[in-house]
Amino acid sequence: MGGSPQLPETQPVAKSPIRVAVTGAAGQIGYALLPRIAAGQMFGPDQPVILHMIEIPAEKPMAALQGVAMELEDCAFPLLADMVCTSDLNEGFGDVDWALLVGAKPRGPGMERNDLIEGNGPIFTGQGKAINDSGAKGCRTVVVGNPCNTNALIAMHNAPDVDQANFSAMTRLDENRAKAQLANKAGVHHTSVTNMTIWGNHSATQYPDFENVKIGGKRGSEVISDRAWVQGDFIKTVQQRGAAIIKARGLSSALSAANGLVDHVRDLCTPTKPGDWHSVAICSDGSYDVPAGLICSFPVSVDDAGRYSIVQGLSLSDFAVDKLAASVAELEHERSVISGLLG
Repeated sequence: MGGSPQLPETQPVAKSPIRVAVTGAAGQIGYALLPRIAAGQMFGPDQPVILHMIEIPAEKPMAALQGVAMELEDCAFPLLADMVCTSDLNEGFGDVDWALLVGAKPRGPGMERNDLIEGNGPIFTGQGKAINDSGAKGCRTVVVGNPCNTNALIAMHNAPDVDQANFSAMTRLDENRAKAQLANKAGVHHTSVTNMTIWGNHSATQYPDFENVKIGGKRGSEVISDRAWVQGDFIKTVQQRGAAIIKARGLSSALSAANGLVDHVRDLCTPTKPGDWHSVAICSDGSYDVPAGLICSFPVSVDDAGRYSIVQGLSLSDFAVDKLAASVAELEHERSVISGLLG
């Protein structure tokens, strides 16, 4: 008598799982990446995921993929709702919300960049078609397999029913590398470095922009006055960091590439801190005189509604303009090499 009945405590409504496809899932990048997705570091600590892990249809990689799946199962990640292991592209991309295209043929001894482009092109043709035909409506695709800008262009053109804004290529690893070099030079922690832009292609022509970067909230030039270094060794180190890692460990970047991809996707899903931006290779709309339609790295910010846009109005010196033009010329050349795959 007296008093209202006690209502049971309400529990928060659990989110529905999202489906995330990863190609080359049994490779080194995949091995470093998958547990971080399953642990919630990419999509958040309350977002369950179903991992679609894709490998090439050969005995050894498929057996390795089963081993990776066993390890993920043994981790008992609370957010890992299910797994799909397959070599079939339509099954692998079936209803996925995100397609992370990591796998690609590596550059072998004596191979020129054009050889790599021609060898990887058909892979991304097939993946683009499968994403178009089988992915969820609004599926977003990130290309990591090199040459990632041009492979993203191929995938995008072979997915005509998907919004071109849903395709990007990863230059976040380059951004992170540039921040680390500047932090080391300035004697500060890398989190002090903001507003870092990688312009152009993910290649040895990319331009890490020192002119618009901030260190501890100050213009980079106020903190680092060594102009010869920022126009010389700094740029060269960032451009050639991947080759230096291969020389040091005998294998290409894996841990840092996986980390860059986590950062890339997380920050496309999260509003950008006011005044900051990140580097993302997206389809050009003509900004900064980059020909429309090229997949080029720009400074990008994300608004509260989850929409990204190219940051406008940045000042570029003649030095910077020349560097960007050289990288754009390389992108145009690469597009000409694979023009037959663009439909």
